[in-house]
Amino acid sequence: MIALLAGIVERVAADSAVIDVNGVGYLVFASARTLGRLPARGEPVRLHIETHVREDHIHLYGFAEEGERDWFRLLTTVQGVGAKTALAILGTLPPEALATAVMAQDKAALTRADGVGPKLAQRILNELRDKVGGIALGPAALQSASAEAHAGAAQDAVSALVNLGYPRSDAFAAVADAARNLGGESAFDALFKASLKELAR
Repeated sequence: MIALLAGIVERVAADSAVIDVNGVGYLVFASARTLGRLPARGEPVRLHIETHVREDHIHLYGFAEEGERDWFRLLTTVQGVGAKTALAILGTLPPEALATAVMAQDKAALTRADGVGPKLAQRILNELRDKVGGIALGPAALQSASAEAHAGAAQDAVSALVNLGYPRSDAFAAVADAARNLGGESAFDALFKASLKELAR
């Protein structure tokens, strides 16, 4: 199994790149985010690889960072999420934002990706909710903050911010940051005001 490619960028297309490794060109499918970070043609590059072997083909999926590859693996465990859809999600949401969206149960964030409708977005959120905390993706602080952000006052603060028109992921992240900065058990009023300040930055 190929786990890493180090070579020269030969060609970049809309959904893939060709990496020349010692004269052999490897076709690597990747998210728009990873493709956008590739250097110019002829420049050296290293990509983390996920290899999919099927009866009729072998596909290589490349990622600029391990965290994105880990999310790709996790997303493709969800029924109805194939490699193409997983790459579309990762092209829309970087790993940190995806972790926040899952913990905040932000369906709207996921539906921004091509091929992800409301039903599939909800399935992704349901199936990954309990798995996100167990993987080292995104800021470590987000995981510890997530426990606080599910407490009563924090949940109320998230709801209040959403009612004011803030996207759920943004509200969740702001409340998590505010809870971490305030420390301990915070009352709704203090948490809500601190969260508004976080959003105003």
